Amino acid sequence: MEQLIVVLVVVAAVGLGVARAIRIIPQATAAIVERLGRYHRTLAPGLNLVVPFVDRIKDLIDLREQVVSFPPQPVITSDNLVVSIDTVIYFQVTDPKAATYEIANFLTGVEQLTVTTLRNVVGGMDLERTLTSREEINTELRGSLDETTGKWGIRVNRVELKSIDPPASIQDSMEKQMRADRDKRAAVLTAEGQRQAAILAAEGEQRAAVLRARGDAEAAVLRAQAEAEAQAMRAKGQADAIGMVFKAIHEGKPDQHLLAYQYLQTLPEIAKGDANKIWIVPSEMGKALENLGGLFSPPKPPAPDA
Repeated sequence: MEQLIVVLVVVAAVGLGVARAIRIIPQATAAIVERLGRYHRTLAPGLNLVVPFVDRIKDLIDLREQVVSFPPQPVITSDNLVVSIDTVIYFQVTDPKAATYEIANFLTGVEQLTVTTLRNVVGGMDLERTLTSREEINTELRGSLDETTGKWGIRVNRVELKSIDPPASIQDSMEKQMRADRDKRAAVLTAEGQRQAAILAAEGEQRAAVLRARGDAEAAVLRAQAEAEAQAMRAKGQADAIGMVFKAIHEGKPDQHLLAYQYLQTLPEIAKGDANKIWIVPSEMGKALENLGGLFSPPKPPAPDA
């Protein structure tokens, strides 16, 4: 019975030793192995063998990129205003041994280093520059943190400022200033719009006046041309009529009596008009009347033969 118990104890001890000798490390992690209290080696992901009861796995280190958001920190700017800045750190463990033995708690170290560096960077800026220089602050933070945390086996990949919150009174003043600026820009745009509208209206009226004047001038020219053409046509018609009358008279070979009769018919037309108050009778008038009288007198009898 006692031998059976001894065998069972030996088997259990061997099984426990084998179990403690085999270590499976997950992917993207590393294990620190200490032998007799001193650093021995770093276990890579996969199946690893250690010496039972001699080697001890101290920590499992996550090798993935980690994201840590730190609570808002009060920071004083160069113009003595307190702003609350919330930061986010993206970092990765590159040396598990240094991250284990160079610092007791690397996460706390990164947080405190971020706070002190942030205060140094923002302390040299005024409020306006702080609010508008996020990229500059991020770059300076990343460079300072990466330089310091390198000996801890940590690489800082990126630093982001989640928010920069000035005091409530400053926010109220900034909002009032922004509203005043917007109102000013709106007033300027309104005045500019009215000025442009007035200019366009004046230009439109000027163009309309020019077009009206040009239209009136062209109409006057057309009326003058039409009147000149009408007068020319009337003159041509009168000339043609006179020519036709003159031609008819010459072709008809009128005698002295016919001309005197036509002259008498023309006298009433000459007398028409209010301005015709005085008549001037030409010297040929008596002779014409004599000829006309002879036209209507009876013919003389022929003289007797001697």
